[in-house]
Amino acid sequence: MKRVTGIGGIFFKCKDPDALRDWYAKHLGIPVDEGGYVTFAWGEEKGHTVWSPFEADTDYFAPSKRDFLINYRVEDLDAVLRALRDEGVEVEDKTEDGEFGKFGWLMDPEGNKIELWQPPENF
Repeated sequence: MKRVTGIGGIFFKCKDPDALRDWYAKHLGIPVDEGGYVTFAWGEEKGHTVWSPFEADTDYFAPSKRDFLINYRVEDLDAVLRALRDEGVEVEDKTEDGEFGKFGWLMDPEGNKIELWQPPENF
């Protein structure tokens, strides 16, 4: 069974997301879209990687106290979460399934929250 197949996104906290988006667009040429994020298309593989600053006070990364969250792309979220639970990894009970795919979360041994993402078929 394949587990992680790529980086689905990099997310981090900052004091002023709008100003930081503008800075990255101006100085590094990162083309932020109207939704406030950037989608980097992959070369010959089907898929993309998202880059997005979050508000400094977001609780989306909780219970991690870190200022970042890495989203890893997976092919079969349910199978990976089952395997991780069987291995004794701290996996959140909840998952989400919506327009952008299926999401699940776990914690690494250092207390970093990790997001797993199974994209919808059309990604």
